[in-house]
Amino acid sequence: MRIIECAERDALSVRYRTPAAKLPETMGPVYGEIAAFMGKNGVPFAGPPFAMYYNMDMDDLDVEVGFPVAAPVAGGGRVRPGKLPGGRHATASHKGSYETIAKTYDALTAFCKERGLELEERMYEEYMNSPEEVPPEELETVIHFLVK
Repeated sequence: MRIIECAERDALSVRYRTPAAKLPETMGPVYGEIAAFMGKNGVPFAGPPFAMYYNMDMDDLDVEVGFPVAAPVAGGGRVRPGKLPGGRHATASHKGSYETIAKTYDALTAFCKERGLELEERMYEEYMNSPEEVPPEELETVIHFLVK
């Protein structure tokens, strides 16, 4: 766990609401929709996929999923231009199944509390690899808490 300074990054994304239990079945098709839009429009990927969480209501999660891009791009349909926020971030890397990520969240929350950091409500995860490529125990996720 550490505190880093991040530059703001351009992104293409889709924001939607879903119960947390349905995230695994909704995220893949949405990433596919964005990737298809990028391919059709010749937009290269500029980083790993992300999911920005605007609330923690597990029954009605407000989530934005997308990909960083190198420069601002006009969207189309549900795919919209956006930004990954810059500034100070408290981060932690989680290695393993998404089912065990709560332990890393708890540790990062404690890390921030110990340092008296005030955090924004929204936060995001970057997915360094995919469950389609590696077994669950090798998944790598970087969690970003945004420091006010």
